[in-house]
This record gives sequence, C-alpha cells and structure tokens, in this order.
Amino acid sequence: MAKNLLIVESPTKARTLGKYLGKDFVIKASVGHVKDLPKSRMGVDVERDFAVELEVIPGKKKVVSALRSAAKKAERVLLAPDPDREGEAIAWHIAEELKTASSNIERVTFNEITRRAVLEALKHPRALDRHLYEAQQARRVLDRLVGYEWSPLLWTKVQRGLSAGRVQSVAVRLVVEREKEIEAFVPQEYWSIEESLHPADRPDGVFSAKLGRIGERKAENISAEEARRIREQLLSLPHRVESTERQERQRRPYPPFTTSKLQQAAAGALRFSARRTMQVAQRLYEGVDVGEEGPVGLITYMRTDSTRVAHEAQEAAREYIRATFGAEHVPEKPPVYRSRASAQDAHEAIRPTDVRRTPEKLKGVLSSEQWKLYDLIWRQFVSSQMSPARYDRTVVLVRAGEYELRAAGSVCVFPGWLALSRAAAEDEEEEGVQLPPLAPGEALAVQAVEAEQHFTQPPPRFNEGTLVKELEERGIGRPSTY
Repeated sequence: MAKNLLIVESPTKARTLGKYLGKDFVIKASVGHVKDLPKSRMGVDVERDFAVELEVIPGKKKVVSALRSAAKKAERVLLAPDPDREGEAIAWHIAEELKTASSNIERVTFNEITRRAVLEALKHPRALDRHLYEAQQARRVLDRLVGYEWSPLLWTKVQRGLSAGRVQSVAVRLVVEREKEIEAFVPQEYWSIEESLHPADRPDGVFSAKLGRIGERKAENISAEEARRIREQLLSLPHRVESTERQERQRRPYPPFTTSKLQQAAAGALRFSARRTMQVAQRLYEGVDVGEEGPVGLITYMRTDSTRVAHEAQEAAREYIRATFGAEHVPEKPPVYRSRASAQDAHEAIRPTDVRRTPEKLKGVLSSEQWKLYDLIWRQFVSSQMSPARYDRTVVLVRAGEYELRAAGSVCVFPGWLALSRAAAEDEEEEGVQLPPLAPGEALAVQAVEAEQHFTQPPPRFNEGTLVKELEERGIGRPSTY
C-alpha cells in the first residue's frame, strides 16, 4: 500500500509527476473541479448573507468515490492542484469530500513541474488557505449573481450557451461603447508634406524630410488649398541645413510575459485566441513527452501578473547568453522589471523551466502550436535578460523660409537583445534609415515635394488581444479571467 495519495486536477500533470515520484506515491486526477453551484438554480441566498449552495458536479460522483477509496488506503493525502485561487478551491472541495476518509490532508504547490521543484514542494506541505478559497468563492458568487440574470439575454440575442459574468458583462459594454464611437465618427481631411532633398553638390545623397512647423505653429490640420500653396512655395524656396544633432539611443528589451501580455503577443504573432493560448500553455506547464526525458514541464505557471524572475533562472539565462552570443550581450546586472501596481505577484513571470531546452531542440517533438507558443515564451524570456540594443540617431532640421522640416535616421550599431527577439520593430519610420553627412548651413536642392491627403480614422474594433489589453489597463479581471 502506498503511503501517499497525491491528487492533481489534470491527468497530464499526473503522468508527469509519476515520472518523478516513486512507489510510495499513488497519483490521481480530479479532472478539474469536483463541486460547484447548482446548474439549474441560483444557488446563492442573498437574504442569508449570500449563503452558498454547493454540490458535487454531475458526472464527478464516480471520480469523488474513487478518490475517497484511495484516501482510505493512504497514510496521508496531498492536494496539488494549480497554485492559484482556482486550484485552492479545487483542493478545498476535494478535502471536504475526503474528510471522512482521511484525517491527514495537506496542500502542496509548485510554480514549475520539474523534478527539483516538485521534490522541494513535497518537503514543505501546508494547510489549506481559507483566504484564497474564499476569494475564489466570492468571485464565483459574483459571476453567478451577474451571469444568472444576464446570460439568458445573451442566449436570445447572440448565441445559446454564452455566459456573461462579472468580467464578460463589462467586456460586452466596452465592445458596445466602442461600436457607438465608430458609428458616430466623422472623418476629417488633412494633408501632410514631405520633400526629397539632397546636398546641392551631391545629387546621390537623397533623403526625406517632413514638414514640421510653419512659422510658430505646428504643421497640423493642413487643408487641401493650404497644402497646394505650401507645395508651390517649397519648390521655389532655397533650403539649407539649420541644425544637426547626433545621439546614442538605447532600446531596452521587453519584460518576460505575464498572462495578459502572453495572450496579446500570441494573438498578434500567432493569431491564437486567448482560450487557445491558455490551453496550449497549460499543456506546456503540465508536461510534454520530449523523448528520452519523458514528460517534462516546459514552462512555469502560466497564470501570473508578475514580471519577477527567480535568481537561479536569471543566472542560467546569463550563462546561456554569454556562451551563445558573447559577453557583450550580457548586461552588467540582471535586469529588474516593474510589475503593475495592482499586481499580486504570487508567481514568477512565464518562462522556460530550463533555458538550455531551446526551441530548436524541441522541433519535431512538440506539436506545431505547442512549438510556436514555446518559441514565443522562450525568446521573450531570454531576450529580456540581454543587453539593450544601441542606435546612432541623427536628427536634421531644414529651413526654407518660414517652413521647418525634419529628417531623422537611426542606424543600429549593436543589436543586443534584438539578435534573438522577434518583437515587432518600433513604430518609427526613421529606424534603419541612414542620412548622408550634413553640416549646419549647407545648401540643399529640392528633388520633389509631395503633398499627401489623409483622413482621420475611427478607433478600431477590438480583437481578443486588444480587448484583454483594455481590460487589464482598466484593472478589470485577473489573468485567469482573460
């Protein structure tokens, strides 16, 4: 008879943990929650201090019975669902159902499913945390109070089966308000002026300059008639370099992913929905069979609002960067990123459990979607620990009568973290543009003057990534909600 019964919520996690633990452990899965509010009625008594009616979920009675039988045969029961409020609620409900079968029930948590982390966690079991459990229950009650009234409306107006809890209802309102903004939007016409210039004695040194100021005012809200007049004047006015300024600019890496930032990045780069992102990340966290090693947890816990990274993970990343890219790509001190002021900081940022397990080594081992998401997470983490990229930036002001034009160029002199990251380039047109040598007072010749018509654009409709971003910035919901 095994001394220990370890209960997790996922069969995948159970298989991974089975690789690390010996014959003294029996590992069972609850397959998610075992208890919840009743499906066919409110289950919350508002008149009696919001008393909650919980019941074993239909279809889970056999699971609970099997867990109870296993608990009777074990000397102690260890509850190891995920290390968040939802996991604490699962553990709490399992404990309630097993209390007649065992008097020795404890809780264990780990932020990553690796041999080292699991064995260390088993050395430090704790009691169940009532505060975490009640926090989850409060949210569940709020969801029910809102959703029980709202969801039937969605079924008739949108699609049957949809739910509208405390966060979904706000998200619906944001979408509706944005649509009203779009419908009420009236586009405004404006024009921009851009010149192609070159030094008077060097026709091959062509560069672009944009009209920035007209006398004392900014070159904004230019009408079609004014654009035509300005263009005609610029074609005939003498041009000269008024000033040049050179400076070194640094571009620092992005922090490692939090849950919402991972969802936004996966939506943009991989076209993954938030749900798909979290499903794939859950599998990477719980363990994937990678060949000779067997099932291995490849990333740390994927529900987090923190950018904090463990010291040993930073040191491992710095060692990898030094060996792969050279010492100049390793910053003098490991970078520290600020989390949002409202962050609970309960778990680390999302990162690979072993930085040496590169995406290239896992190609052909992971499924296509698993590999894509792991590659995104791995690159984001490793690049976050690298030196900033450095640019030589030049800004040139050109004078033509009352008109001031601006030309800018930026050339990368040291790639730093960009040597690894696939992050989108900054929204700066001058990046990667090299200006010809120019000196203050130098005469310039006009090659062409272009006046371009534009119209102001309405705010864009939300996609999943931008909706998550909006909710996060407004402090609505938590990582698991998205």
